[in-house]
Amino acid sequence: MRWLMLYLRSRRAPLAAAVAVGCAVLTWSLWLAASNTREVGPELVLLTVLLMVTALTPTLVSPDAALERTAALRWLPRRAAHVLAGMLLVIGLLAVTLLTPARFTPELLVARNAAGLLGLTALCATVISPARSWFVPLGWTLAAILYPQGESRLGQVLTWQAQDPRNGAAAVTAVALAVGGLGAYALAGPPRRAAAENAA
Repeated sequence: MRWLMLYLRSRRAPLAAAVAVGCAVLTWSLWLAASNTREVGPELVLLTVLLMVTALTPTLVSPDAALERTAALRWLPRRAAHVLAGMLLVIGLLAVTLLTPARFTPELLVARNAAGLLGLTALCATVISPARSWFVPLGWTLAAILYPQGESRLGQVLTWQAQDPRNGAAAVTAVALAVGGLGAYALAGPPRRAAAENAA
């Protein structure tokens, strides 16, 4: 238990979780104040998931480069658990709203986008760096919202975030990103330079 607390503190997880909760509360409050319908609009659902994932991005690396690379710890299961915990946090927080006057639904849309965007972020954290890993999910998601495509299969894949929750191509794309990002981050972790960037 002591190791877990040190791990979370070294990655600033409490602060990141608080910011993620704040993002959800903010968008929930805005919808509750401005809308007469109980169901939160799909664009706001997507943006809320994106903001929460972005808030969790700094936790993907610690400021201690030696700790990140030590062979004394079995990093693969720890990194995998880290990404999965972030995914469950986003989905769980938005699931709580099902009991409130403003609901983030459909649940399948929340789960698909949380898994896909967090997987994409983890993949970018491994290939680029955690400090810049939110650039690709942000740019891709905004493009998907502004230029939705539904005619071709390629268009559905490229704008998977904005597709109907039951869209098969979007679901496959999200699963591929989730599995690929989880696997890459669990196996390789952040680049060597990432810890120094995070410490700075």
